[in-house]
Amino acid sequence: MFRLVIVALLTLVTPDFGTNPGNLAMYRHVPAGLPADRPVVVALHGCTQNANGYGTGAGWIELADRLRFTVVLPEQKTANNVSRCFNWFERGDTTRGQGEAESIAQMVRQTLADTGADPSRVYVTGLSAGGAMTAVMLATYPELFAGGGVVAGVAYRCAASMIDAFSCMNPGRNLSPAAHGDAVRAASPHTGPWPTVSVWQGSADHTVAPANATELVEQWTNVHGVPATPTRTDTVAGYPHAVYEAGGRSVVETYTITGMGHGQPVDPGAGTGQCGQAGAYLLDVNICAAWHMASAWHLAD
Repeated sequence: MFRLVIVALLTLVTPDFGTNPGNLAMYRHVPAGLPADRPVVVALHGCTQNANGYGTGAGWIELADRLRFTVVLPEQKTANNVSRCFNWFERGDTTRGQGEAESIAQMVRQTLADTGADPSRVYVTGLSAGGAMTAVMLATYPELFAGGGVVAGVAYRCAASMIDAFSCMNPGRNLSPAAHGDAVRAASPHTGPWPTVSVWQGSADHTVAPANATELVEQWTNVHGVPATPTRTDTVAGYPHAVYEAGGRSVVETYTITGMGHGQPVDPGAGTGQCGQAGAYLLDVNICAAWHMASAWHLAD
């Protein structure tokens, strides 16, 4: 049995939600009166952040109330990583059935059981280390997720140790699209359909180099079996946006936030399309990544 403890805007699910091999904390926000068959978004914080700060700052909690869906916010413990980074570079935490990846998968299963949410409408997203862990979850548990959003993150299996992690982040690790795709295909027994992927990257990010966005595109277009050349391009809020389609449907997209450093794009305010709160690694650049992901995923439907 588990019990629920209210912490700020979130509910801490305790003492456990499964075997929790990654020793993570599970927070969750379920809007009052939420009916069954609604979507779920898993939102993964970056280094030095926590569940409540990221959920609030990125805009996911306010969007959950506005659009009516559940948010699951895993939280790293300093016992696992002194900087509160998810360990996206450790094989024991990024392999199906093991460590932090399995803990997050257990949170999804627990939430589906608790809320009666629609299992075909589960999404995962995150910033920086959380973005890298988003790629991990999409690769290792593709059957759980309809799509994902990677913000300032890296491709799955870009690094296999902490030493590798730094060179992966900057300048980046250049692999062939096939090698990237093979890493995803080897991560689970799944053979498709595959999650859609939204990639967000600041052009002035010196922590996670922009080259990583290219590697993510090459990885997931290869998995989807489409060219790593955009089907169409446009601008959104003045920023370059590229779409890669399969069968007339967007399967990979990128947003390049020109001039932005390392962080999550937010656009504080009450207007349509606005969300989030500015803060450390939560950058007011007049576009809210969370809102655009929510729109692409049709979370209001």
